Amino acid sequence: MTRDNLAIVVKGYPRLSETFIAQEILGIQQADIPYRIVSLRHPTDKKRHPIHERITADVDYLPEYVYQEPLRVLRSWLKVRKLRGYRRAFGIWWQDYRRDRTTNRARRFAQAIVMAAELPDDVTRIYAHFLHTPASVARYCAIMRAIPWSCSAHAKDIYTSADWDMREKLRDMDWLVTCTKANVEHLRGLAEDPAKVNLLYHGLDFSRFPEKLPDREMHDGSTPDKPVTILSVGRLVGKKGYDDLLHALAKLPKGLAWRFVHIGGGSSDKYRKLAAELGISGNCDWQGPRDQKEVIAACQTADLFVLASRIEQDGDRDGLPNVLMEAQLCGLAAVSTAISAIPELIENGVNGLLVAQRNPDELATALQTLIMDPKRRDQMGRKGNEIVRRDFSFYSGMKDLAQRFGVADSDPQNASSSLSQKPAAE
Repeated sequence: MTRDNLAIVVKGYPRLSETFIAQEILGIQQADIPYRIVSLRHPTDKKRHPIHERITADVDYLPEYVYQEPLRVLRSWLKVRKLRGYRRAFGIWWQDYRRDRTTNRARRFAQAIVMAAELPDDVTRIYAHFLHTPASVARYCAIMRAIPWSCSAHAKDIYTSADWDMREKLRDMDWLVTCTKANVEHLRGLAEDPAKVNLLYHGLDFSRFPEKLPDREMHDGSTPDKPVTILSVGRLVGKKGYDDLLHALAKLPKGLAWRFVHIGGGSSDKYRKLAAELGISGNCDWQGPRDQKEVIAACQTADLFVLASRIEQDGDRDGLPNVLMEAQLCGLAAVSTAISAIPELIENGVNGLLVAQRNPDELATALQTLIMDPKRRDQMGRKGNEIVRRDFSFYSGMKDLAQRFGVADSDPQNASSSLSQKPAAE
């Protein structure tokens, strides 16, 4: 079996909110699979994860907008129009454009043209992260270059894309992996060949986390100078439900001692304003974006984790948020919502509490229950650590992915052995 030489297509690189992609790329690198990164956008985050410093691949940045690099697009078109697959790719794109007459759809084809023109000849497979825009660019380019392509699908990209678009991409690609059972069921319902769709949890690299759980003090919210620390990590966007969470926090009994810590990107202005209107701004600490090392440190010192995920009107939602796995691995009981794949990790009453989405009353009751019961929090957190270590190892998923890229199981350089010999050092 020939080992692939990959072009990995991503929305933007590097991105703080996509540590799971960086972790997978590092795994591909450690499995000695040749690869390069193709990014549709330039980075905007001011901070970087330490894991990005360990990724050594070349990064090709495609034109974000045609008007910014028109000559590059023109030179690329003059080159790729001679390729045998160009006419077919153009026909497919034109059919897509007639159903989706947007500037984004036009930009996807322009980016694919540049990618097809500039991609080194030794690349044998294109692998896209996300089934919407990156997969479109990958598909058009793969057809032009007459090479196979595959995809990793996640959450928003699935539930905000048109069925016809996903159905036709599934027909053209070799295989797809996705990170939740709910996603697998949904995509297999669209695929002509359901066997193309496979479950692959992102999982965690346990070497990046302390093996020993912290000895947390048993605060129960009854002592004002020893508040229970409630941590949440996530971008300040609608699907994370932070307005629901703030309303829930405001419903907690007045005498209960708690402190809310938020870590994540996005503008906090409207949430700070809402917290002030609700009279709880003094209990809230908005820390902004942090790298994974800082997130782990925050999980080690917190008492309880909360994520009020919800489904937005356009279908956007979380899949199985990595931060929930990270919190559980650090021994934190979790309060979250019973949507998407969250119940695949959190079993209500076992390693956390699940409530209905968009329900601050239920959320407040669950938070109050665990704030006042430190022994139960501790039991749930330890059970969560056990579940993550049993079911959500990055190495098992990486071994499966490496085999798809041509690394034989008997190969001494396979992902499982290679990664386990190379612990993540900061």
